[in-house]
Amino acid sequence: MMRDAIKNFNKQFAFEPVIEFPNKFSVAEGFVVVGMGGSHLAADLLKIWQPDLDLYIHSDYGLPPLPAQRLRHSLIILSSYSGNTEEVLDAYEQGLQAKLNLLVIAAGGKLITKAKADGVSHILLPATGIQPRSALGYSLRAFLLALGEEGALKETRELEKTLKPEAFESAGKELAVRLKGFVPVIYASSKNGPLAYNWKIKFNETGKIPAFFNLVPELNHNEMTGFDVKDSTRELSRQFKFLLLKDVEDEEKNQKRMEILESLYRARGLSVEAIQMKGRNIFEKMFNSLLLADWTALHIAEQYGLEAEQVPMVEEFKKLIA
Repeated sequence: MMRDAIKNFNKQFAFEPVIEFPNKFSVAEGFVVVGMGGSHLAADLLKIWQPDLDLYIHSDYGLPPLPAQRLRHSLIILSSYSGNTEEVLDAYEQGLQAKLNLLVIAAGGKLITKAKADGVSHILLPATGIQPRSALGYSLRAFLLALGEEGALKETRELEKTLKPEAFESAGKELAVRLKGFVPVIYASSKNGPLAYNWKIKFNETGKIPAFFNLVPELNHNEMTGFDVKDSTRELSRQFKFLLLKDVEDEEKNQKRMEILESLYRARGLSVEAIQMKGRNIFEKMFNSLLLADWTALHIAEQYGLEAEQVPMVEEFKKLIA
């Protein structure tokens, strides 16, 4: 199932989202996204595409701790792929009670049922049975429609043709081999932070291994000192492999920082991989990178003899808190 989801990922960009009850909401200048796990990942990527976008992402119960006026003048987007995420349902009820400008994005579940019953605007995602982390194409196009970004909708529609998922499997498999026995730590610029976070999530959920991420330049002021290898800490440091997501469009000073960091880590005997982002536009660059992450995570799971699709510990946790 996971292999098919990766191979067919480009087809998600053929999805033409439609807003049901369109007269019940209005596009705003500011946006608040409420979503957990894979259901907010597409919103994170929008911050790379348009860094000055007035978009606040809230991953918790209820509404975010923002001034009441900010909430009233924003479009509150409630995103839950399953439609049954309890934190998002909680925010929906609070938003409905406060008579805020609401829009639901889900593939079904309680959230869509409530939105239909309450006459709340909503976008129904295809219920294909894939995991939320694998539905980034569907989610991204739904978000772009919610934001009123017709130009970007047209641009991302072309990704169905230009993305070549299977072209990245070989490189992903090779990277997985080099990662065997290591805990990945993904580094990127602050601008590309959502990409590094996505890589981490894919290694956690698909690869079923620990993985962490951090951002340049902030990590140059703290984290890297934890890897200034000494004889007494050498065994600790050997457990990690550092993946540096490099982007020629990053701030030049940050590109320099990445190069120097790579040199310092290698000089200390640390294992480092530089991964150059490539693509003809920002969307292609992001999704090419994430396809490589998908294949790498899938082959990591296979190397360890693990099932890549399901997240049994998450399901166990949900039952325990119910």
